[in-house]
Amino acid sequence: MKNVIDEMQERKVIYQSIDLEKLHEILGREKVVCYAGFDPTADSLHIGHLASILQLVRMQKAGHTPIALIGGATGRIGDPTGRNDMRPMIDEEKRNDNVQKIKAQISGFFDPNCSNRLVVVNNDDWFKNMNYIDFLNTVGLNMSVNKMLSSGCFEQRMVNGLSFLEFNYMPMQAYDFYYLYKNYNCTVELGGSDQWANIVAGVDLIRHKDNASVFCLTTPLLTKADGSKMGKSQGGAVWLAREKFSDYDLFQVLRNVDDSKVEEWFNLLTLLPVEEIKSICSVTGKDINSAKERLAYEVVSLVRGVESANEALRQARGAFLGEGSEMLEKHISIHELNIVDVLLSLGFATSRGDAKKLILGGGIKVNDKVINEFDYQCPKENFVIKKGKKNIVRVIVK
Repeated sequence: MKNVIDEMQERKVIYQSIDLEKLHEILGREKVVCYAGFDPTADSLHIGHLASILQLVRMQKAGHTPIALIGGATGRIGDPTGRNDMRPMIDEEKRNDNVQKIKAQISGFFDPNCSNRLVVVNNDDWFKNMNYIDFLNTVGLNMSVNKMLSSGCFEQRMVNGLSFLEFNYMPMQAYDFYYLYKNYNCTVELGGSDQWANIVAGVDLIRHKDNASVFCLTTPLLTKADGSKMGKSQGGAVWLAREKFSDYDLFQVLRNVDDSKVEEWFNLLTLLPVEEIKSICSVTGKDINSAKERLAYEVVSLVRGVESANEALRQARGAFLGEGSEMLEKHISIHELNIVDVLLSLGFATSRGDAKKLILGGGIKVNDKVINEFDYQCPKENFVIKKGKKNIVRVIVK
């Protein structure tokens, strides 16, 4: 079997690493335990998390044992990396509910029948009864404050005032790696590239405490063509949970990826072989749309199932080609026919101001008529509404 590092390098899904050559050698001769962490700050993960999940899946397929760490404890603090403000606190009941939903969500990507099954842990299990002085003696003596502050992950929070609560996030994540190393023989941590400083802190802690070498890899962040971080759409996060983000909407987000990002997203967000991805993405001109459609189909199939992907594909093709029988349908009340209310109800706009901007810009059509009045009343019978060229919905009035 090909060394999993070779596959990751071919896919260009390794952004940073420590002693990659040595790790390649080890993975070529023995099986290891690896982990990635996910904080339960919401009741679903979003599309940006999928890249880290699939790195763990690739490790499992190569025979290694994956651990998904749910941050029940670190989630109480919130990662300050790259933030301008402090994350809102989540009450215990909601946090525990998030933990269970994320655990189920992650588990669905892994083979439950192999010998190296996914292990799911919650860091609240070792932090909740830990004596703080013991924690300081374990971690505090082996972490440099100067190095922490120079790492850059606190940079934006330092502008508005970094709380001591948030300052503890990095030591806690470092201890997670140390705990898994001691109790599960875990020697590899995976994560997004924005987690580099937190991950390296764990590598350093293990080296200082046990004089042992462990490894880490980060994955490139999922970004748009302008370099901004993906995971957010105009209406909010692109959630993996169907209840928070529909199959069709997920399909459309992926179908509308910038041409320059298609092959990169294929490698990050699917399990298709590299050679197949290269073949799919070898097209030029307008034919790139077929590759985008395949990308959307593969990701929706992976996240939501083949039936959902088939249905989303039918709806998307119907909307794009104007084939009424397959067009996406949404229901609204006869009492909500003002154009601004309709745009909000369909998710075409995120606020009344946003809806008015769309109307002023000539971007809204009802039954192929451009709408330019805020008080326009939509027909009382079923109608088709378009936002731009790619967002088309048949509205069923009830």
